[in-house]
Order: sequence, then structure tokens, then C-alpha cells
Amino acid sequence: MTFEQLGVRDDLLKAIHELGFEYPMPVQEKVIPHLLNEDGDVIALAQTGTGKTAAFGLPVLQRTDTSRDVPQALIIAPTRELCLQIGSDLADFSKYINGLKVLPVYGGSSIESQIRSLRKGVQVIVATPGRLIDLIKRGVVKLGDVHTVILDEADEMLNMGFVDDINDILSHVPENRKMLLFSATMPKEIAKIAAKYMHNPQEFVIGTKNTGAENVRHIYYMVHARDKYLALKRIADDTPNIYGIVFCRTRKETQEIADWLIQDGYNADSLHGELSQAQRDMVMKKFRDRVLRILVATDVAARGLDVSDLTHVINYGIPDDIATYTHRSGRTGRAGKTGVSIAIIHSRERGKLRDIEKRIGKTFERKEVPTPAHIIEKQLYNLADRLERVKVDDDEIGKYLPGVLRKLEWLSEEDLLKRMLSLEFNRLLEYYKDAPEIDFIDEKPRKERREKEKPRSPEEKDRRTADRGMARIYVNAGKNDGFFAGNLIDILNHAIHGPRIDVGRIDLMPGYSLFDVKKADARRVVEGLTGTDFVGNKLYAEIADPEKDYSRASSRRKPEGEKASKKEKKEKHGNFDKFKKKKKGGTGRR
Repeated sequence: MTFEQLGVRDDLLKAIHELGFEYPMPVQEKVIPHLLNEDGDVIALAQTGTGKTAAFGLPVLQRTDTSRDVPQALIIAPTRELCLQIGSDLADFSKYINGLKVLPVYGGSSIESQIRSLRKGVQVIVATPGRLIDLIKRGVVKLGDVHTVILDEADEMLNMGFVDDINDILSHVPENRKMLLFSATMPKEIAKIAAKYMHNPQEFVIGTKNTGAENVRHIYYMVHARDKYLALKRIADDTPNIYGIVFCRTRKETQEIADWLIQDGYNADSLHGELSQAQRDMVMKKFRDRVLRILVATDVAARGLDVSDLTHVINYGIPDDIATYTHRSGRTGRAGKTGVSIAIIHSRERGKLRDIEKRIGKTFERKEVPTPAHIIEKQLYNLADRLERVKVDDDEIGKYLPGVLRKLEWLSEEDLLKRMLSLEFNRLLEYYKDAPEIDFIDEKPRKERREKEKPRSPEEKDRRTADRGMARIYVNAGKNDGFFAGNLIDILNHAIHGPRIDVGRIDLMPGYSLFDVKKADARRVVEGLTGTDFVGNKLYAEIADPEKDYSRASSRRKPEGEKASKKEKKEKHGNFDKFKKKKKGGTGRR
């Protein structure tokens, strides 16, 4: 079953596909066709995290007439947070519907601004009961044209004492409207509301218990092994409110990834067996207090962690043991919350992924690594959301407003907004300005690839060409010298003065390395690296020549006066035993 087969319209399909929705969840399969095609009301007994918002949201949006600026759908939620979440989801779903306005109204925010928005005209209202009644009493909200009413988490509203408010609100909507009631349980008071206000309701029961695995989406991104860290950063940037654990295989990798994230400005830290108990306690306190948003951990160190409300578990590669993956993913999607388990893999890990799918009985969604444009858009919307939610203390901030207003009165509202956004996002815009695509695209059929893609040149095969918008740098140190990505980043941070160098693709070879930097930084990087000491050897760097075969020893240039290594002598002359000095009275072997 697909969303298209359920009857979802093309403009909504485009939006939800961009959000990663591939196949409908059980509640969506049952509710969407009913709301689109049937006359009766619906009672859906379903836990949080089963896909309810899309189940009622997509049909509500599809049935809304954008030519009329009057409330046509009313969604009632028990809490401010759920109200905002539903409003945000509906805004995402309706991205390609021109003229459709969704407004969350809730207590704790300026009622005057909500009144101004209502007077401009909205078609869908998402509301908490108390604020909605206040607006009805003021005569601002008219519900006479409402054709659909949704009660979300009705049992929670009952627990919070909103039964009388719900009765009051429902007395203002037309008699012939559709009504959908979502509830995890069906207490007597909710049954009374259903009996009083609903017409021949059909009941759907979705699931029997709220297990973590039921509420977890399993997603994977496929990139080249060298681009895993870049993919991790993009996933984090595309999820501004991330609160998750990144699982690594080894202590070394755990510490390395955490160090890189910290250097790149993320609120992250590591948790592994080499930390003392005091250090572990400190890291966990910061993580539980949400001072840290990303915890990079080994499986052993993470045993026994009890942290609620994790949004993401990220597998920095697939574990060898399938049970380990199950334990990792089970740390999110708990207590009725939704969660996401992400695997960042390279092509050789596809087999492991398929094995896990068979064992857990779920299919992983393949998603494209977020593009720079999508990340920047997501960050901008997140800032707008933060501005909307911030609590303002009029008494305190009012003391300082006159002076600030005089200072900025020459700026228009649009200019002020542009400057505020630039202040927040200039670094992000600069970082992603010429960022390359990093998705692994080798899953297309071979014939299609031959038709659509140019054959790879020899230069691309041996990694001597830079990604788009970048310059390729050669440095005369590689894995045989103990030179790895962490060493490169550390040297760049300490040896090169001025703005921080952003590094793209890194290829580590036995005797040398190639890596990408922005074209504007290339000359500065070459000058800074050349002559720098690395464990007793002087580094030499140059902008890589696509025609030069750096795998040949004769092409791996050294700074003036530096002797060739034994390995180079062997490559040049053959058996280097000839060049070993004999010990006094020895056999020629050292």
C-alpha cells in the first residue's frame, strides 16, 4: 500500500516524500481513506508515535478550501508542546499548497499576536482547550464553517481536567461536521463525549502495546567510507533539536569523533571505557541535563544508561552483532515517544543491513544525505520556531527597548530580520557555500548508470581530482607514517593561521594523503603545511596535479634536503635488503 493508493493528492505526496515518508503506517492506512471518502466519524485507539498526525493531517489539508479564509478544521491538543508539534507537521505537509494557513493557538504566548493572525484569516486551527475558549468568548474565533474536528490524546485531556472545556468547544461547531477522536485508552468520560457528539463512529484499534521497537523509524544513509563524518555533521545540522547517542565501534574512534564534533562547535562529548568514573558521571550529568546534545559512546560504556526522550540513535557504521543493533535502536522511541535509528554505512556494509532487516522484521528507509540548501532551510525554520516560542518578560525587556529602538529605527522590519538571520547563519552559509554532494550513488542499475553518467576518468579512479568547488591538496605523509585524519585536522588547526580550515573529502594512502579544502583556502593550506614537523619528518604539500601519479615514489616530492625513505628506495631499486647496513660480524639482517 502507498500513500498514492490511499488517495493522497500530488502536492501533499511531494511534501511527504521530501520528509522521508515512503509507506503508510497502519493507522494511516485505516484513517486516511475513511476521512477522505466516508461519512461516519472515527474513534482511533492508538499510542503516541504511531503516525497519527499524518493520519488525520493529510486528509484535513486535502479537504480544505484555500479560497476561503475561514476556519474549516479544528484540532484540539492537551498541551502547548503537542499543539506546536502538530502545527509544525501540518506546515511541513502543506508546503506545496498555496494560500493554506495553519495557526497554533495556546496559552503562554501573546494572545494579541494570535488575534492578529486570526483576523488575517486561517483555515486550520490547532489549539489547546483553554486558549481556544478564551478566543471564542472574545468573538475572535468563529467555528460555524468547521467541517472537521480532531481530538488528539483525548485521554490526556481528561487527565488534565479539560472535559468541560471540550464540551463547551464542541457546542460551537456545526452538527454535520466530521469528528475524529484519538486516545490511547477509552475511559467512561471519553465514551460519553463520543456518544454525545459523534455520529455512527467507526472504531480502529492500532497495536496492542507501546513497545519501543514499534515507535522507531529505521533509516540509513550510504556514503563513501571517507565521508562518514561529513554525513554525521549534515544529519546533526539538519536536526536542530537533536538529542541523541552516536555509537562507535572502538574507544579510539569514539574519542576521535567526539573531538571532531567539539572542534566543529557541537555540544558533544565522549563516553568510553578509558574514562574514570568521575569523568563518566560528569559527562552523563551534562547529557541528562541536555547541556550536551550529542553523546558519542561505545556499546560497553553505554550499558545501563537510562536516558529518556532520545530523539535519535546514530550508528556510525553497522555493528557485527545484530543484537547490538537492536539494543542500540531500543534506546529511542520509549514511553510512547517516536524515535529514529540511523545507520551511516558504506557499500560493503549493505549485507549486514539486510541481515538486520530480516532479524528485526523491519525495512530500513534509504534517505539521501541532507543537502546544504535543505539544511539551511531547516535551520531558518528552527530559528523562526524558537522566536515564536520564546517567553518575553515585558517588564524587564521593556526597560531597554526605547534605547534599542532609537538605535535601530532607521531599519525596516525586513532589513532587521535579514540582519538577525545573517548574524545567526553567516557561518553556516559560508561553510555550505560550495559543499559537495556526498551520497553514494552506486545503487542505480548498471545500464541506467551507463546511460546517465559519464564514465569515470583515470584521474577520478585514483582520487586525484577535487570535488566540485574544492581544491585537492597533496601531502607527503600517509598511513605507513602513522598519519590519519585526526592528525591532519590537528595540524591544520595549529599550523595555519587565520580563519578555520574546513576539510572535505580525505583519502589516506600508504605513502601520502590527498584531501579537499575550499579553493580560497588552498594556497594558505599549502604554505602552512610545507615544512611543518610530523613525528620528526618535514611535511611537503602542493595543490594536487590530476596528471601526476602520486603512487609512484618519484612523484612524492619531499622538502629540499630530506632523505628518501627505505620504502621509496625499495620502490625505486627493488629488494632493499641490499641497502641495509650490515652489523659488525652480523648476517646482513637487522
